[in-house]
Amino acid sequence: MTLCMRLCLCGLLMWGSVSPVFAQSLMTRWAKDVRPEAVHQEYPRPQLTRDKWLNLNGQWDYAIRPFRDKQPEADKFDGKVLVPFPVESALSGVKKPVGDANRLWYRRTFTLPADWRGQSVRLHFGAVDWDTTVFVNGKRIGGHKGGYDPFSFELNDALKPDGEQELVVRVSDPTDSKTQPRGKQIKNPHGIWYTPVTGIWQTVWIEPVPATRIESLQIVPDRDLKTVRIKARVTGASAGDQLRVSTKGAVDSADKLLTFPNGQAVQVTGDVESELALTVPVSHPWTPDEPFLYPLTVDVVRDQKIVDSVGSYFGLRSIEAKKDEQGILRMFLNGKSLFQYGPLDQGWWPDGLYTAPTDAALKFDIETTKKLGFNMARKHVKVEPDRWYYWADKLGLLVWQDMPSGMATGRPQGIPPGAKEDASFTEDEKDIYRREWAAIMDARNNHPCIVVWVPFNEAWGQHDTNAILKWTKERDTSRLVGGPSGWEDRGFGDLKDMHMYPGPGMFPVMPDRVSVLGEFGGLGLPVEGHTWLDKNNWGYRNFTNKADLQRSYERLIRQLPELTSKGLAAAVYTQTTDVEIEVNGLLTYDREVVKFDIERLAKLHKQLYGKPPSSKVILPTAEAGPQKWRMVTAKPADGWQQASFEDASWKEVDGGIGGETPPNTFIRSPWKTPDIWVRRSFELDPSKLNDPHLRIYHDEDCEVFINGEKVVSLTGYVTQYFNEPLGDARKALKPGRNVIAIHCHQTGGGQYIDAGLVDYAP
Repeated sequence: MTLCMRLCLCGLLMWGSVSPVFAQSLMTRWAKDVRPEAVHQEYPRPQLTRDKWLNLNGQWDYAIRPFRDKQPEADKFDGKVLVPFPVESALSGVKKPVGDANRLWYRRTFTLPADWRGQSVRLHFGAVDWDTTVFVNGKRIGGHKGGYDPFSFELNDALKPDGEQELVVRVSDPTDSKTQPRGKQIKNPHGIWYTPVTGIWQTVWIEPVPATRIESLQIVPDRDLKTVRIKARVTGASAGDQLRVSTKGAVDSADKLLTFPNGQAVQVTGDVESELALTVPVSHPWTPDEPFLYPLTVDVVRDQKIVDSVGSYFGLRSIEAKKDEQGILRMFLNGKSLFQYGPLDQGWWPDGLYTAPTDAALKFDIETTKKLGFNMARKHVKVEPDRWYYWADKLGLLVWQDMPSGMATGRPQGIPPGAKEDASFTEDEKDIYRREWAAIMDARNNHPCIVVWVPFNEAWGQHDTNAILKWTKERDTSRLVGGPSGWEDRGFGDLKDMHMYPGPGMFPVMPDRVSVLGEFGGLGLPVEGHTWLDKNNWGYRNFTNKADLQRSYERLIRQLPELTSKGLAAAVYTQTTDVEIEVNGLLTYDREVVKFDIERLAKLHKQLYGKPPSSKVILPTAEAGPQKWRMVTAKPADGWQQASFEDASWKEVDGGIGGETPPNTFIRSPWKTPDIWVRRSFELDPSKLNDPHLRIYHDEDCEVFINGEKVVSLTGYVTQYFNEPLGDARKALKPGRNVIAIHCHQTGGGQYIDAGLVDYAP
């Protein structure tokens, strides 16, 4: 057991009951910083801040009872749970399942600060999964259904004049037995499906608010990158009330305030119900490289006095789909085409499940993503606490935000691939989905980092597809809307999104939709001592050491420039971290090991954001038509790979050569044996080459020789052609006649071999 785990275990033993299996739990370095008296102490709503508030995170009583049982007596609860960690998590101190036959009860007391007297008090929940009912001093004050959106209640009618106040929360969660949005939670975790999350999993807090108060803000930047349009929802306003918004300048990522000329603030005032346009004299657009943010103060003014004031911020950025100078539809950030590349980010933690141990842990994930050279992350079928998006805004990370998936009744993974009909949802199920998706968009709408909404993933719970995509677009015209990410596209959405493992690949360029690669890669490496399970871990394609993993990853990434030159606008690699038994992460699940060389990856990724290189075919593959090869399927004599080897007795065939029809191949000659040896001659002037690459499709293992010198060994199989740089191996090329020779070995399934040469221009 690591020191971090020992310290955390000791802490949890002091807090309350601990599952006997807790000592075997995988923990993060931040777990040791978690203390009941100071857990997630940051103000949880960074774009609508108030000075006075009381954090209710910490130790609560909990009880798990059969669904129809009444509330337990105050002294009959089961023990202590650390809020806001899900009760199934190790950091909760409980680590027990709830199940759909039970309800989870919470109880705690609090005392209102003396200076709150005479003010309204609001109770806020960042998120509770799933069906929540709240009682204060025995009185029901409200309920909420939804696992990912924030909600709040007015407490005044239920509060006692003074002394301790009792807060009780009742939660039920059907997990995967019903169709509500729940992402990847499942009662029987396996493969890509993870542990259920029940109950409170984001910060709980109370705050005093005036009778006339700002409930929410809508902040939308104009495409001129100088103006933001701001509309406030104000409760209790009187005739003549004014809304005033102001900013003093922009703040860079190092927290330096760049003031306006003469140090003057810029402000605009208007009717409290109107939309105000705030224009800045100096524009600092928000980008991943320069994530400038403008602090914002919003006041409600009555008779020249401020009756309510909140803090916020905005970023000046635009996102749109439009054609570049070649007529290819791409994504433009702030009027400039930018290739977006980032990891599939699932936001799970081995110690807290849905809940990160600390705010520093949330920040770490985004900092590391940036250090690895990514400019984007796809937040996958989960919604994070507001603080995660704040750090993405602050540090400069573009975000594609998924809607957490719901599933159709009787179809645990949604509609099957190739289904022509959407899943059948009842009107109530449709309403649950739309209500929560609308609430999620409204709650995260002001973050400049979010540039794409993704309503559906891989047909999971996919229903009323185009109607929901259009409704999403109408609700927020300032962002792009992804079509279903992977699988069953219905012809609508700003993005047409392919999933290909390992890939990469793309849909052909379209006149009205942007071609993106929403998932690819999935290269796995279990790191001993840092896995959820000691054995039986899972990956799309597993490796046994970092060197092979790094080489395979680099081969994938080197294929992207060719695709971007053809019109690919974005790609999403699976994934940021390992999650439970999945070992596809760039990092281990505990975030202790980065499986790749950080500097090499950052340098490799940087090349993706410039102008795509142009390439010229030197030796065509079967993609261009039949190409002549010599082949044998019995082991040839020694020296078969040499240019001088006599191959006249070998069978002449047209490439490509294969069997069982692997994807994206051009089989013109059959190959059904375990091994094949092929040769091909060609004429060349190496002095005219700039950066030659081997273009190859192999299924499975192969060794490639040029003029008798081995230039590359490749293992496994691919699903499409890719370009492998020759590097120093280009020395094998000679003026005049050259010979490329390949041995390919097949173990089962589809099989195919073909190769050629391309040259990249500087």
